[in-house]
Amino acid sequence: MNKYIAELLGTFGLTLAITLSLNSAFAVSTPVIAALTLGLFVYTIGPISGTHINPAVTPGLLSIKKIGLQDTVGYIISQFVGAGLALYLSNLFITNPLSITVLNTGKVGLFEFIGMFFFTFGIAAVVTGKTPASLSGFIVGASLLLGISFANFGSNGILNPAVAFGIGSFSLMYVIGPILGSIAAMQAFKFLSK
Repeated sequence: MNKYIAELLGTFGLTLAITLSLNSAFAVSTPVIAALTLGLFVYTIGPISGTHINPAVTPGLLSIKKIGLQDTVGYIISQFVGAGLALYLSNLFITNPLSITVLNTGKVGLFEFIGMFFFTFGIAAVVTGKTPASLSGFIVGASLLLGISFANFGSNGILNPAVAFGIGSFSLMYVIGPILGSIAAMQAFKFLSK
């Protein structure tokens, strides 16, 4: 049960950090806030749940047998509940939320796929033990920042269906693109690291 609570808490924290960043004049850009937040959660809840906090990362890890089907379902539910709680809380305190344009086009799906591929390629290196454990938070956070940089050319650069839901940038392409990108990256890394 603790791993599901950790996933809920991590996704809540990530979604809320991104929401607050988007709706304030903070000196640090939102992608950097997202990368730092995720990196910190790798170090804090990583030993409990693995810090997926993303319903697209979890199926990718399922595809390389780093998580079972029951935990996959439990994680995804926990992640969406965490994002929903962040959405609820932010709606209580943000009086004039940023309006996000949400498209549901093949271009959006393609760029979410590309960004997610590079993001989860870094995650695959961490979870397969090919990188030093002490650098895991840095590698995952930096991989997210790289993925967002690529995705921003053709989408809102979310790379996380739960966060997309929590910040109001949710469409089918913000689910399909990241899931397929995650599975492709995990499989590619598995193949290359044999």
